[in-house]
Amino acid sequence: MRKGSIAASLFWLSAGWLILALVATGFLLTDLYSRALDTSLSDTLDFHVETLAGALLEAGDPSSPDIALSDPRFERPRSGWYWAIRDADGTLYNLSTSVVGINLPDITGALDGGRRTAIMDDAFGTRMRVVERAVTLAPTTYQIVVTGNLSEILELVGNFRGQAFIVLGAVGVMLAIMSAIVARFAMRPIDRLSAAIESVREGESVTVTGTYPREIAPLAEEVNELLRSNAQIIERARNQVGNLAHGLKTPIAVLRNEAANKKGALADVVVSETEKMSTMVATYLERARLAARTSVVGKKADPTMVMLRLTRVMRKINPECTIAFQRPDASLPWFRGDEADLEEMAGNLLDNACKWSKGQVGVRLDAERSNSGTMLLIRIDDNGPGLSEADAEKVLRRGVRLDEKTPGSGLGLDIVKELVDVYGGSLALKRSALGGLLVELRLPTARLGAMARPNAT
Repeated sequence: MRKGSIAASLFWLSAGWLILALVATGFLLTDLYSRALDTSLSDTLDFHVETLAGALLEAGDPSSPDIALSDPRFERPRSGWYWAIRDADGTLYNLSTSVVGINLPDITGALDGGRRTAIMDDAFGTRMRVVERAVTLAPTTYQIVVTGNLSEILELVGNFRGQAFIVLGAVGVMLAIMSAIVARFAMRPIDRLSAAIESVREGESVTVTGTYPREIAPLAEEVNELLRSNAQIIERARNQVGNLAHGLKTPIAVLRNEAANKKGALADVVVSETEKMSTMVATYLERARLAARTSVVGKKADPTMVMLRLTRVMRKINPECTIAFQRPDASLPWFRGDEADLEEMAGNLLDNACKWSKGQVGVRLDAERSNSGTMLLIRIDDNGPGLSEADAEKVLRRGVRLDEKTPGSGLGLDIVKELVDVYGGSLALKRSALGGLLVELRLPTARLGAMARPNAT
């Protein structure tokens, strides 16, 4: 679950609510357990008070030795379990063995039905629940006081709290794992849809295929409809441009032919302008063809194979030029685009390097990785005169030529730049280590193709 993914968001959201719920459950269970123990202690103390009251009324004498409780905790000193019978002035008439040597605290507050209770500490710092009841044995009213050790209950509550949070923590871990598994399985259809779209983009499939849940199926259908509509729009645009260009060719040719058979300044102007019009029509027709071709998804090309073919051709065309091609390893990613476009870009750049070099040209292919992804880097350098920074900027403009003596129309780099822009790449002209010009062409990459690459020749 990568950061920022839906699965991660679902996991952390559910984990956050799960932690809050388990913590609240732990405190709630602890509070209920504490209340239950305190209620049980109060009931026990009420039972002891009733037992002592019955014994007092039966004996008729508050100091009678027959008044006693069988619970052995009242026999142990400092136990927190005490009982005593005293009058309104605080005079003790009877008490448990555990009270010897200490004074029981007095309870303040009004009696509720002849009974009142409070929480106090004894002389040893033990927290106690104290229950007091008034019993009248004419003509005297006696207070029967019974205490229970509340510190033991608080210790039990603390132990229970610790164990409860351990158990709830283990439950939380299991639920968190289950939540992660559920989130992962819930996102599997989206992963499959993403893989299907990537297969279309990489040219492995024409449409998005597969069966998806009801919530995602409309998205897959919309993507397929978008692909179909995009292909139709491109085809219509290409046909319209082609029809326009072919429709203009005939009248332009007629004008040029008619003007060529005439003499005079007007005829010369017509011939000159019709030549320009023919060039412009051919140029924009080619650009429309390139734009339509590069707009179609699902194409890729092996740059190593392309550069191998180009270097062989350029060696035959320029036998006086030594072209050194450093063959990359098999991990080099493929170019994401039309193979003919890659040949046109790299071929123009390699042809220019051969024309301007003094007999030495180098070609290298690399994969340039960054935070934004991987780019295919094609480096072509030569030992020619090179270009200054100002000239490098000028030469990328359409039709600009720095040396009219070298054959060519000046449109090569312009076409390369236009294709680079269409593919979202970049073109840079720098100073080469060989002393001439270094051209760096960066293009988007596709996944590595399965076709075996032949050995360089």
